[in-house]
Amino acid sequence: MPFATHPGSFLKRELKARELSANRLALDLSVPSGRITDILNGRRSITADTAVRLGRYFGNRAQFWLDLQSQYDIAVIEREHGAKIASRVRPADVA
Repeated sequence: MPFATHPGSFLKRELKARELSANRLALDLSVPSGRITDILNGRRSITADTAVRLGRYFGNRAQFWLDLQSQYDIAVIEREHGAKIASRVRPADVA
């Protein structure tokens, strides 16, 4: 069964390592603090806008943050609906 950690867990560890608060990050990113706390608590996804801001702030690529989110999203779908999808969708025939 696929497993992935919500990107908020990674962000939480990053903030702790840098001794930054969620509020400080929100201010520095120019986003509402609720957006950051929701991400940290796994209640919100990282959007393209947030990914660009996080990438700029932490000196990495926006794609890094989007990849974390998409890996998590895929793992959740596979865990919750993978068997049903596999039973209903068959691979295309090879040409």
